[in-house]
Amino acid sequence: FPSGHVPTGLKCHPDQEHLIYPLGCTILIQAIKTQEQNFLHGHSNNVSCVTISKSGVYIASGQVTFMGFKADIILWDYKKRELMARLSLHKGKIEALAFSPNDLYLVSLGGPDDGSVVVWSIAKTEAICGSPAAGLNVGNATSVVFSQCHDEMFVTAGNGTIRVWELDLPNRKIWPTECQTGQMKRIVMSISMASDDSFFYLGTTTGDILKMNPRTKLLADTGPAKDKFSLGVSAIKCLKTGGLLVGSGAGLLVFCRSPSYKPIKKIQLQGGITSISLRGEGHQFFVGTEESHIYRVNFTDFKETLVTTCHFEAVEDVVFPFGTAELFATCAKKDIRVWHTLSNRELLRITVPNMTCHEPVLCGFQVRVWQIGHQTQKLEEALKEHKSSVSCIRVKKNNEECVTASTDGTCIIWDLVRLRRNQMILANTLFQCVCYHPEEFQIITSGTDRKIAYWEVFDGSGIRELDGSLSGSINGMDITPEGVHFVTGGNDHLVKVWDYNEGEVTHVGVGHSGNITRVRISPGNEYIVSVSADGAILRWKYPFPS
Repeated sequence: FPSGHVPTGLKCHPDQEHLIYPLGCTILIQAIKTQEQNFLHGHSNNVSCVTISKSGVYIASGQVTFMGFKADIILWDYKKRELMARLSLHKGKIEALAFSPNDLYLVSLGGPDDGSVVVWSIAKTEAICGSPAAGLNVGNATSVVFSQCHDEMFVTAGNGTIRVWELDLPNRKIWPTECQTGQMKRIVMSISMASDDSFFYLGTTTGDILKMNPRTKLLADTGPAKDKFSLGVSAIKCLKTGGLLVGSGAGLLVFCRSPSYKPIKKIQLQGGITSISLRGEGHQFFVGTEESHIYRVNFTDFKETLVTTCHFEAVEDVVFPFGTAELFATCAKKDIRVWHTLSNRELLRITVPNMTCHEPVLCGFQVRVWQIGHQTQKLEEALKEHKSSVSCIRVKKNNEECVTASTDGTCIIWDLVRLRRNQMILANTLFQCVCYHPEEFQIITSGTDRKIAYWEVFDGSGIRELDGSLSGSINGMDITPEGVHFVTGGNDHLVKVWDYNEGEVTHVGVGHSGNITRVRISPGNEYIVSVSADGAILRWKYPFPS
């Protein structure tokens, strides 16, 4: 769940069996019981919002794109797991989406550069009408919610603006009415409509909640008066029984009621809360946080259970322990995690604040050799040859030699007994990865020049060069113990399996939405695990019989 920062990005499907959330440019549908995953591919850039129709038949998702370009909304068929229509009108970013209660219309909000609200017909998959989302003297609208009972009314809210809209279908127009909040100026972060349309609730950056009447367009009440929610009310959900579930930017989850909004039940979660999604009537619900945690909470005992977790920043490296494919470890900016391969579950987390773990055993421009005991670490030698950061280290099977790749355009082969340089390889590239062939008389390297180069270990001479990618740097590489195939991954977001001798691609894996930082083949050649800059860890079936 690396896209934990997407507001209301985590949704529980009305069938109560699946969770839906964005992962970079893809939408992920995950079965709650079996953890089985389906991917919806179609967006060209990161997904910025997701919504599900009340019936559960449709999913809609919007994306960000570059300034001045059109940002697509994609309408998906949930049952068939396929793309139904692509709706293009907004520019730059889709801020929020909402379905009407009877699946007749979809309303979309454009981002800051677009500033418009558009109503789409789902049957015809075309726009009915549009309008500027907010007035001239206020900020952007960032949230939208449809009426729970009528297909012709919805509400938008944002920086200093709260508007109730009426759809006039015969004239193809939408009419806004500005809601009155008196002297209060608020920036709205989240919005939720009561099941009978009697009121809607707005969570603000100030940390209080506004209760508005959609008929009179007037403020009913506001609170809490004291002890406001730290870092704003980032998620809010109305319950049918009355009462509200409120999530704060500081990770506090609270059940409260109007008009006091004092906490009746509360728990502290890890990371700012971005989504609260009810399972059924709300006897159980799921909470998503900025730190890529998905929690399941039972309403009665109000205790959280961690369902899914992932890195919420770029994953720098992945490694399997010697001789087993059951576990693997990954490292990111602030933590190192150990995962169980088959169940995708996290077994251990080591948190090291303010310390970026790149590759195990890397240190700036020096290559340091350490002697590691059970309780002690002793620095044997610092080998100072590289002029820039060291990006990859591989050690020979007998532990007497290693090769280091650096972004200064050199690969150095070191003698670990004499602690001296044996050989240096120079190329016009920033080396990102290096591998020994299992027979250890050749190495293969790659980097920002997109070329895969084969070199002799003995004298450092070049053997051959392949075009590794058409579009971007190659950042990760691994080779099978037999030396028959190797795998690469890089900025083109593709995992490629190569034949070592022929130098040709045999298989391509499409699934990442961020730059791939490292790839590893598991011992026994069962899986390939690739990690990327968007925080994703993908496990692939190795394409040849293991």
